[in-house]
Amino acid sequence: MAAERPMSSPINLTLKASTIARLHTLLAYTAFTVALLLGLLLHYKKIVKNSVAGYPQEWFPSVSATIGDWYPERSVFQILIALTSGPRFGLVILSYLQHQSSQSTLPNVVFICGVLRTLFCGGWVYITSNDDHDIHDFFMIGYIVLNLPWMIGGVLTTPLERKVVREKRIFVASAFFITLVPLVYFFIQHKVYRIPGAYTRYSFFEWSLIILDVLYDAHTERELEETNMQLTISFNVPMGTTAPARDQRNASQESSPVQLEKPNKTTSVVADASATTSATPVIPDMLKELGPYTSFCSDLYLAYIFWSIFTALTPTLFYFSIWELGIAGHELALLSTLAPILLLSPFFSSWAHTRGGLTTLHLFSFSGLAAYALEKPIHRLLVVGFANLAVVLSQVVKWRQDAQYESIITALGLLLSSALKHANHSNNPVWPFVNEKSGGYNKIGILLALLSLYEFHFRQSSANHSREKKKQEVLGHWFTGALPLGSLIFISHSLLSDPSVLISWSWTGYENSQPRGPVPNLHGPLTLVAQSLGLLLAVHSLKNPSNVTSRVLSHPLWFLFGGICSFIMYRWRNWPGYSGGLGFAIFVMSSFPYIFGNAADNGSLAGTSLTAMLVYCLLSLASVWTVAYAFVPGGVYLRERSDLIIIGQMVCLLPAFSLHASNHPRFFSAISSSVSSYSRTTLTCISVFALLTTLYRLPDSPRPFRPGPRILRAGIWTLHFGIDNAGRDSQRRVRDVIRDLELDVVGFLETDLYRTVFGNRDLTRVITEEMGYHVDIGPGPNSHTWGAVLLSKFPIINSTHHLLPSPHGELAPAIEAILDVYGLPITVIVAHNGQEEDPLDRELQSKELARIMASSYPKPVIFLGYIVSKPHAPRPAPYQILVEDGKMHDIDDEDPNRWCEYILYRGLYRTSYARVSRGTITDTELQVGQFLLPKHGYGVMNDTREARYLRAFKEELSPMHWFPMEYYGNKKSGGVNGHFYHVFNTPLYYKLPQEEMV
Repeated sequence: MAAERPMSSPINLTLKASTIARLHTLLAYTAFTVALLLGLLLHYKKIVKNSVAGYPQEWFPSVSATIGDWYPERSVFQILIALTSGPRFGLVILSYLQHQSSQSTLPNVVFICGVLRTLFCGGWVYITSNDDHDIHDFFMIGYIVLNLPWMIGGVLTTPLERKVVREKRIFVASAFFITLVPLVYFFIQHKVYRIPGAYTRYSFFEWSLIILDVLYDAHTERELEETNMQLTISFNVPMGTTAPARDQRNASQESSPVQLEKPNKTTSVVADASATTSATPVIPDMLKELGPYTSFCSDLYLAYIFWSIFTALTPTLFYFSIWELGIAGHELALLSTLAPILLLSPFFSSWAHTRGGLTTLHLFSFSGLAAYALEKPIHRLLVVGFANLAVVLSQVVKWRQDAQYESIITALGLLLSSALKHANHSNNPVWPFVNEKSGGYNKIGILLALLSLYEFHFRQSSANHSREKKKQEVLGHWFTGALPLGSLIFISHSLLSDPSVLISWSWTGYENSQPRGPVPNLHGPLTLVAQSLGLLLAVHSLKNPSNVTSRVLSHPLWFLFGGICSFIMYRWRNWPGYSGGLGFAIFVMSSFPYIFGNAADNGSLAGTSLTAMLVYCLLSLASVWTVAYAFVPGGVYLRERSDLIIIGQMVCLLPAFSLHASNHPRFFSAISSSVSSYSRTTLTCISVFALLTTLYRLPDSPRPFRPGPRILRAGIWTLHFGIDNAGRDSQRRVRDVIRDLELDVVGFLETDLYRTVFGNRDLTRVITEEMGYHVDIGPGPNSHTWGAVLLSKFPIINSTHHLLPSPHGELAPAIEAILDVYGLPITVIVAHNGQEEDPLDRELQSKELARIMASSYPKPVIFLGYIVSKPHAPRPAPYQILVEDGKMHDIDDEDPNRWCEYILYRGLYRTSYARVSRGTITDTELQVGQFLLPKHGYGVMNDTREARYLRAFKEELSPMHWFPMEYYGNKKSGGVNGHFYHVFNTPLYYKLPQEEMV
C-alpha cells in the first residue's frame, strides 16, 4: 500500500516578466534623481567645485561628485542601487532566455557581458572617487567598455520581427556612443587645458550617458510584453488530510519554486508551465556553446604572445650593441627568426603539424615570457632567442593550416599588443626586459598563456573556423608569396606595433603654445581605430571571398592607394603626414588575409616561410643602418635613406596584388559567421579600450615646483636609449630621480626609441602622464638622429627642430624651444653633438648652435647639451665656440672634470649647480642647474664674473634653493638608489649681488 502524506493545495503566483524590467527602470532613475536633488539642495557649491574652478564658473555637478562625495546623498543612492541590483540581474537573465539560440553563441557573450557590466556598476557605485580615484575610474571605464558588447550584441540578438524594439535600441545605443565624443572633448578641455566651465559641459554629457544607459535597458520591458513571458512561483499549503503519494516526477514538478512561462509562436499563454521549466538545462548548454568563443580568445591570446616574443628579440639583443657601440656579435640572435629552415626536414615538419607538436612549440616559446626572472642580459638573450625560434615555427605552421582564420587572429594579436603597450606607457606588459618594477605584468601573462595553451591542446579537433573548405591549389611560385609576407611582418613590426610610431614620424613641435600635429599619448588611439577599420574591411571581405570588397582589396589600385599613403607619410609632417600614415595603416591591415592567402597558395611551406623571414631580417637590418654610427660597416650606403626602406617594402608587397587575383580570388574558404562576429566585437573593444585608457591616463596640467620665488630648475641627462645597466626599461627609475630633484625643465638625449631595435617605446610616457609635463619628443625616426627630448613644467610657446650640420652623416639633433616661464619668454636648447671621432662635425654643429643662441641675444637662454669637449678648450673644439660666439656663460667654468654634458645660460641668476651620479640607469651623469628670474621689467643688472661667482653655503640661501638632502652620499653609503652628489660631493651654491632686482 502506498505511503500516505498530508494533502496539500498548490498555489501559483504569476508575475509578468516585464514587471522586472519596469521595476529596474524605476529604481535606477529614482536612485540618480534623488541623489542629484539632495546634492543640489544640501551641498550645491561643494559638488560643482573641482580641481580647476568652482561656482560660478562651474555650476552643474558631475555624476561622481553627486553620488559619492557627501552624506546623505551618497548613502541614499547606494541603498537605492542595492535595491536595483536584483531587478538588474533578473533583466540580464530574462534577456538571455529571450535570445538564446542553438545557432549562435552571441547571446551567451551578451549574457556574460551583462553580468560583468552589473558587477562593474557596483564597483564605481560603492567605491567612490573619494575612496580610491583610480579604482573608481577603472570600474567606470570597464563599465563603459562592457556597454559595447551589451548594447551592440543586444541589437544583433533582437529578432527582426520585433522591429520597434530593435529600432529603439539602435537609436539609444547610437546616441550613447555619439555622446562619448563631446564627453571626451570637454574632459580634455578640463583635464589638460584646465579651462573653467569645461567640466560643467562635460557633466551634462556624463548625465546623458546615465539616462541613455538606463533607457536602453528600459526597452527590454516592451520586448518581454510582446512575448508575454511570465514568472510563476509555486508552493504547497498542507490541508491536514492524507492522500496517496504521487508520482515522483509530479512531486518534483510541484516542488519547483519558480517556473518560467514562455509562449510559442501560436499561443499567447502556456498552460503547463512546469513542462517549459524542465525543457533544457541552461547553464551546461551555455558553457558548451561558449566553446568556439573560448577557442577564439585562446587563439587571440597566443597570437598576442607571438608578437610579444617576436618584438622582444631585437631590443634584448640590441642592449649589447648600444653598450659596445659597435657590432658585438650578439646580433646573430636575429637568425632565430629563420627557424622555418627546420621545416625542410620531413620528420620535423610532420611533428610540427601535429597537435602535440604545436603545443610543445608554444610551451617552449613561453620560456621567453619567463626570461624576465633572469638577472643577466646575456641569459635573457639566449632564452628569448630560443623562444623566438619556437614561436616563429608554431606561427608559420598555423598560418599554413588555416590561412584566412590565422591571418585575422594574427592581425588581432598585433592590435591587442599595440593597445596594451599604449595602456602600459609604451611597454608590452609581458616583455622579458620589463618586470614588476618597470611596468611588467609577467606572472599574469604567463598564467593566461598557460590557460590558453591548455584550451588549445584539449579543444575538440572538429572545431572548424572556415566554411566550404576545398583542396588547396598551388597558384604560383613560392617566392611570390614569400616576398609580400616578409614585408608585411616587417611593416607590422616597424610601423604598427605601437600606435605612436606614425605620430613620431609626423611630429614637428609647438606653435602658438599648441602642438602642430598629433600628440603620442593623446592621439595614439586614432592609429588603433584606423588599423581596426582596415581589418574590419578584411573581415567583411572574408565573409564571402567573391564579394566586391574582396576584389577591391586585392586589386592593384588598392596597392596604389597604399603606396600614395606611404609617400604622404614620408614626405609631409604634422596632421597631413599623420593622415597619410592612417591611410597606410588601413591599407596594411586590410591586406593581411590576402597576403597570408597568397603565401599559403604558393607551394612549399618551408621555402615560403624561410624566405619571408629572410626578407623580414634584411628589411630590419636595413632600417637600423639608416641611423648607423660612422664606424658601422656599410653604413654610408643606407644612412639617412628611409626612403629606400619604404620603396623596398612596397616593392616586396606588390606580388600580392594583381588583376588576376582581383578577378579570380584565390581563397578556397571563408571564415565562419561566428569568427566574423567575434572579430568585429574584438575590434570594437580594442578601439574603445584605447580611447578610455587615454582618458584615464590624461596628465594633470603641468605646474612648476616653485612658482612663488620664480625659480627654474633645469637638468640634462643622456639616457642611453632607455635601457639601464641590467638591460631593463628605465622609465620609472628616471621618473623617481626627476621627481626627487624637482626639475622644471629636463633635456633627455639618446631618446629615439621609435625603432624596432628599441621596442618602439616612448621614454617620456611615464613621466609626462604621472608627473605632468609639456613634452617635445624631438625629431622623429625619419630624421635619422640619436634623439632629443624636452620636458617642461612651463608652457612651450614655440619649438623648432634642428638637424645640425654633419658632413660625415651622423645627424645630430637639437630642439630650440621658447618657454613661458612666469610670464617671461626663455629660450631652452637641448642638443647632442657628434662623436669625438668627427671633429669637423662637432665644429660645424657648435657654430650652428652658437648662431641660434646669439640670434636671440640679449634674451634669456638655457643650453642643455652633449658637446664632447674639455672646459675652456680653444677652437675648433666646441666649448669656446658655444660660449663666446653664442654669448653664453658656463654654469661653472671652474669645474674642470667635464667632457660630454654642459649647461650654459644667460639673462638669469644661477643660484645652484649639482652633478648627480648615474647610478645604474645609464652611462652618463645628470647635471642640474637652478636659476632665479629677474624681477618683472628688469634684466640682470650686474653680469660681471665677480657678481656671478659669489659662492655660498646652502645655509646662506633660502631653503627653497636647496637640493634634496637625501642625495648626499657616496658609492658605499647614502644617496638614493645609487644616485648621489658626486665630483664636489655636494651641490654648489651662489649668492646674488645685493643690488640685483629679484
